[in-house]
Amino acid sequence: MKFKYTIMYVPDVAKTLAFYEQAFGLEQAFLHESGDYGELSTGNTKLAFSSLALMTSLGKHPSSGNPASPNFEIAFETDDVAGNLAKALEAGAELVEDVSEMPWGQTISYVRDLNGYLVEICSPVAGL
Repeated sequence: MKFKYTIMYVPDVAKTLAFYEQAFGLEQAFLHESGDYGELSTGNTKLAFSSLALMTSLGKHPSSGNPASPNFEIAFETDDVAGNLAKALEAGAELVEDVSEMPWGQTISYVRDLNGYLVEICSPVAGL
């Protein structure tokens, strides 16, 4: 078995894809003609988005989450945390935690995307 994709539920899939392209430099891999589902190129595992409307119509009763109390995060690894944080903020991300050094040898920062989801921008962990 392999981990294939993560799907985040959002109000506007196309707008979310455009944000992730601008904020994190990812490339759109697919957007369904309905606009209700799209994917970003992120390597072997896809980061996908589905509209709240579609998921509701399928009886899944989605929630877009509570930005003040997140229950998960996604992380993007980079060698330039500060530069990528600045790019994300320029694209409209909301700063949660500025660049900081962790005792395990990793540089991190956190933002919220335009839907309120928590996104970590981090360096590789030293020694791994």
